[in-house]
Amino acid sequence: MKHHPMATANASAATIAIVYVTCALAVGLFPEFTMNVTRSWFHGIDLSKISSWNFTAGSLILGFVTAVGYAWFIGYLYANVYNYFLKK
Repeated sequence: MKHHPMATANASAATIAIVYVTCALAVGLFPEFTMNVTRSWFHGIDLSKISSWNFTAGSLILGFVTAVGYAWFIGYLYANVYNYFLKK
């Protein structure tokens, strides 16, 4: 099955956009819960000791734009690399 690079890139970017917005809402609405979940993902590391909250509109926009942009690029790269190996 061949991947279409633009479709794969767009799907990757849209997926990350949905995940990012969901995560940002969770952090904004339930900060303690999200910190506990994050701590469990990192094997109990207390991230509050190495980080502080920086929940501003600017940081959210920057994070959204860069996450979606990188996801699009990775999706595009993935589809091309996949198609390259599919030909072999």
